[in-house]
Amino acid sequence: MDWKRIGLVSAALVLATTAATACGNNNNASEEASSSPAQSSSAGSGGDEIVDVEVWGTNIGYKPVEKGSKLYEFYKEKLGVGVINPYVEWNGGTNYLNQLNLKIAANEMPDMFTPQQGIEDSLAKNGAIADLTELLPKYAPNVMKVIPEEMWDIVKANDPTGQGRIYYIPGSVDYGRYAGMIRQDWLDKLNLSMPQTQDEYVKVLEAFRDQDPNGNGQKDEIPTGGRQEARWMDHLFAMYGVAMFEGYPDWDLYNGELTYSAVTPNMKAALEFAAKLYKEGLLDPETLLNDKAKWDGKVNSDKAGNYFHWVEQNNLYLENLQKNTGVKGQFTVLPVQKVDGYEGFYTWKRVGPPQWVVKNTKDEKKLQAVLKLLNNMYDKNNWKDLYLGVEGMHYEMKDGKAVKLPDDKSTQENQILNPYSSSATLDFTVDLFNSTASADNKWIYDQVTANMEEAQKYAKVIAGDGLPASIYEGYADINNRTLYIEYASKIIMGKYPIDKFDEFVDKWNKSGGEDVTKRAREWYSKVKK
Repeated sequence: MDWKRIGLVSAALVLATTAATACGNNNNASEEASSSPAQSSSAGSGGDEIVDVEVWGTNIGYKPVEKGSKLYEFYKEKLGVGVINPYVEWNGGTNYLNQLNLKIAANEMPDMFTPQQGIEDSLAKNGAIADLTELLPKYAPNVMKVIPEEMWDIVKANDPTGQGRIYYIPGSVDYGRYAGMIRQDWLDKLNLSMPQTQDEYVKVLEAFRDQDPNGNGQKDEIPTGGRQEARWMDHLFAMYGVAMFEGYPDWDLYNGELTYSAVTPNMKAALEFAAKLYKEGLLDPETLLNDKAKWDGKVNSDKAGNYFHWVEQNNLYLENLQKNTGVKGQFTVLPVQKVDGYEGFYTWKRVGPPQWVVKNTKDEKKLQAVLKLLNNMYDKNNWKDLYLGVEGMHYEMKDGKAVKLPDDKSTQENQILNPYSSSATLDFTVDLFNSTASADNKWIYDQVTANMEEAQKYAKVIAGDGLPASIYEGYADINNRTLYIEYASKIIMGKYPIDKFDEFVDKWNKSGGEDVTKRAREWYSKVKK
């Protein structure tokens, strides 16, 4: 994927959107909604008319939600709005962003969607998305209640127009969500202890490579790995104290100053270690070619001993591993490995990325339907039902108890509305899993919830938590990590010696990194101190 090209295309498409929407000033939507006497403040839409809205967000391979489908009817009944969620390939957000840009350029922006790569800043400045500052308290107060006030303060501080307005609904996470996961059953089979240091970890990976822990008589095990663009192997960087978020270098304090982790000595050491693993066959040789489906397929086919992801989605891997191979696997949180001279951690961001933005439209019914949808989906009384989904598709009744069915992308429609995940607490999520587990899958959810608790030991909130994408304005290549991906990938594969890292840092600074760093530090001095 040519990220430089996409960055330029994105900017052009935003301009196209501005002309097409003809929104005038940014407050149009707010003024129109506030002045409409026919709207109900409790529901956000007058009467019983069902209005359909198009919603775009994460879909990792499930069926779309189409008008009249089972999940459409469920949302209509539960939330009072018709939700259309077309299938858009996600693949880490790369393909999704490309398709979203094309829709925007064609003046077909979804009514509500999850923005990516800071696109919400340009859309807000050009009046293409709604100013929610007055709309949410009046028509969707449940959203305001769920998300802590201090996070709204950060959203307002991050307003790209400089007016302190709300243009997006943030995710909010009150617990560490990420960790490396390692096959405990493979460790047990090979009589290995859980590694605590980097040297011990390498020995475990060597044993996974050489001692046939999956027992099929073939040397097909992949000790560890990741995905395209050097992503989703944060556990290899965590031990060096590198702030990474799903494989994206992030911002933290280094030598007392807010600094982009990609240009730190910590990153240099981490890349050198990853290159060593790659050279010795301990890192999947296809790591830099794997898309999500390919890497997940390796984990789910009893091939991979160690991966990095959301701990609370471990159930999907366990379910698919058993379905594909018959193996009842056991995953445990991999502790952050100790490396002399470094303080390691798994990155935790309390302020999640922008979760939803709303199209700025003069169609009052459509706007009010979106606000009604938001208000009802953020009503915590609806969260368990939204998690369960459609009976017979996403869950079934057993002995009078609703229990989740195994993951099945071929039959299940995409549960696009998931505030229980984007804004939930650890206790709520653990209770949700435990209360919907069945006798058949309790062994899975016991693992998941225990691992969620364990992951908290290694989670650290980074200093760049809540940093706005606007710091990258004018520097699309830095925002898209173009230079980082090139150098990190070539260093890991051995095409570049580790000394080339210094060349990368110099180029990064000269191509806008110094300006971006100045902006980031100015933001930090205002918001964080």
